[in-house]
Amino acid sequence: MGSSDTIKQPHALCIPYPAQGHINPMLKLAKLLHLKGFYITFVNSEYNHKRLLKSRGPDSLNGFSSFRFETIPDGLPESDCDGTQDIPSLCESTRKTCLPHFKNLISKLNDASDVPSVTCIVSDGIMSFTVDAAQEFGIPVVLLWTTSACGFMCYTQYHQLIEKGITPLKDSSYLTNGYLETTIDWVPGIKEIRLRDFPTFMRTTNPDEIMLDIILGECERAQRASAIIVNTFDALEHDILEAFGSSISPPVYSIGPLNLLLNDITDNDLKTIGSNLWKEDPKCLEWLDTKEPNSVVYVNFGSITVMTSDQLIEFAWGLANSNKPFLWIIRPDLVTGENAVLPLEFVTETKNRGLLSSWCSQEQVLSHPAILGFLTHSGWNSTLESLCAGVPMICWPFFAEQQTNCRFSCNEWGVGLEIEDVKRDKVESVVRKLMDEKKGKEMKERALEWKKLAKDAASGPYGSSFLNLENMIRQVLL
Repeated sequence: MGSSDTIKQPHALCIPYPAQGHINPMLKLAKLLHLKGFYITFVNSEYNHKRLLKSRGPDSLNGFSSFRFETIPDGLPESDCDGTQDIPSLCESTRKTCLPHFKNLISKLNDASDVPSVTCIVSDGIMSFTVDAAQEFGIPVVLLWTTSACGFMCYTQYHQLIEKGITPLKDSSYLTNGYLETTIDWVPGIKEIRLRDFPTFMRTTNPDEIMLDIILGECERAQRASAIIVNTFDALEHDILEAFGSSISPPVYSIGPLNLLLNDITDNDLKTIGSNLWKEDPKCLEWLDTKEPNSVVYVNFGSITVMTSDQLIEFAWGLANSNKPFLWIIRPDLVTGENAVLPLEFVTETKNRGLLSSWCSQEQVLSHPAILGFLTHSGWNSTLESLCAGVPMICWPFFAEQQTNCRFSCNEWGVGLEIEDVKRDKVESVVRKLMDEKKGKEMKERALEWKKLAKDAASGPYGSSFLNLENMIRQVLL
């Protein structure tokens, strides 16, 4: 058993799904648990471990005595490329190959003389093979679904879509013939929702579609978890969080926004541990310092979204023609199958009011006073960070539950405008609407209201998320 008799400290083994948007919230949760007295082992894939060392420096993952990093293989062939792996292949591979490596790691930690035995697992919702490991070792497992509550709720309804014959689609014409505009009213906690606002993996004609199969499997296994955590807060998604009580068996805790719960962190060791897989460019913040308050549109499509070079060019000219200052983050792998290259005329025309960069510290950028709006892919971390900063959004959802987040941002929360078709005049008009028109001002006011409610939820001693974290630790992890 190692020396668990002498070391009684609770030990949480934290394992994110190996992609940027999943590592970020899991690392925040791990830090919160560490602040509450847990010994932490954080498990990255070998591929991402290498990328983190490359982006953050060779000593960045040494951790310290009670916060350590370990790795397991993700099962995909070795690669030296510096980008997000193919999501379906990665899902399939982690689901089929990771469990034995993960169990070996638990045994190794339990046998180590200088480490307390593992007492609980905190796992990504789509790494739920961990539920089998937890059962074998007789310890609780909590699943962190890094989606919104509305996105997670829609995933849990995939089996219904299949039972009702809604998916797989009869043939590919259903993608364009208006079928996706159909609204359904039987999703718990959601009054009505169009099929096109459902997470995109249901838009398939293939009954063996791998992502469909993976979502069904993960949602089924989620029922066996000790608890589920969603990075959201009660005021934002109240009806859906309440509906989980009757539609899913483990308790669901809303513990978010995780970034706000960490706000008062004074522990310098913890502060230095970061999770960006690309190198951050400090120029972004210096440049924003030179801009007027509420004058800049921030553009970032996250870590996975890809587009065609035509779409890139339409976005570029839409931004140029709006005549607004912009900060645009362009990942090296943003354009499908080629380098992201912008027209020279665009670069020349906008060089005094636009800054192009490859990656930045998004939370710092969003809370900078110069930022007025955020053109986003509606990923959940980005959406939540934008709400926390009181910044309204222009939404161009790419895949998965980003469509659901977009719908809620625009229709329920009053902080978003959707771009459905990337054409320069459309991009220009939406940017102007956000920056100059009455609608934009109303969205800004709503965003500031959500910012206050988010802060209230994450504040002690009575904030809903603050209390949910305490309760989850007491009732489930200890």
